[in-house]
Amino acid sequence: MKNRFTKVLAKASALIALCLVLVSAPVLAQEEDSRFSMDVTLNSDIFFGFYPFFAGSYSLSEKTAFTFYGILWSGGNNDAGLGGGAWGNWTEFGVGMNFDVADGININPQIGLLSGSLTSGLGTPVLGEGIVPNLTIGLDKAKTEGEIYIGYYHGFDHGNPSTNNYLHYWANAGYKLSPFFSAGLHLEQLRYTGGNNAPSDAAYDFYVALGPYVQFADPNGGAFARFTSGADLRSDAQLTKSGYRQPSFFKLTVGYSF
Repeated sequence: MKNRFTKVLAKASALIALCLVLVSAPVLAQEEDSRFSMDVTLNSDIFFGFYPFFAGSYSLSEKTAFTFYGILWSGGNNDAGLGGGAWGNWTEFGVGMNFDVADGININPQIGLLSGSLTSGLGTPVLGEGIVPNLTIGLDKAKTEGEIYIGYYHGFDHGNPSTNNYLHYWANAGYKLSPFFSAGLHLEQLRYTGGNNAPSDAAYDFYVALGPYVQFADPNGGAFARFTSGADLRSDAQLTKSGYRQPSFFKLTVGYSF
């Protein structure tokens, strides 16, 4: 009798344990899913051409997250003379850490690996042609939004004595006029800073653009679209030195936040 009772108890305990596993599995899966997020955007830029972009994160704690990103650069505007020709299917992939430093404010330092032929100055694409240390600071509050990005593109010597380095940054800030619509100002600059065998005074700007943006977004999160425009603020001396004229700036972005 005792053995039978023990066996029944063991079976009942196993059944209860199995039920607990089955019930808790979806909850654990949901908790795991809630730690991961990703934004995917399609961008059309007057200078860089068409390029998809993705940025993902995996939460490590309440205020920190591991981040990764990638940019599938197109050929862009080769008339600008970046690298002296085609960009070699230019690709950027990086990782970093995100820190929530205050309510609605986060800081995300990352480092990216470049592959292609732009910063290395080669005529053929190469893996690991350069690196991109970069920093993004984001603002997302009930009524205000904004972002600051700065990245330094440093080319490695892969056999070509002349490499190319670039500084790219932007800053924007806007006001959420409704949960659906926001608008603000956007400043962006792309600067050639020299490289191996470049003269000391080689630096010049490809563009310095300032103008408004408008954004439409799903109030519940998910899809969004942004149009950015602006005028070139470069001086006549910078226009002459760069040999590249771009009187206006515009960018269209459509994306989804998962």
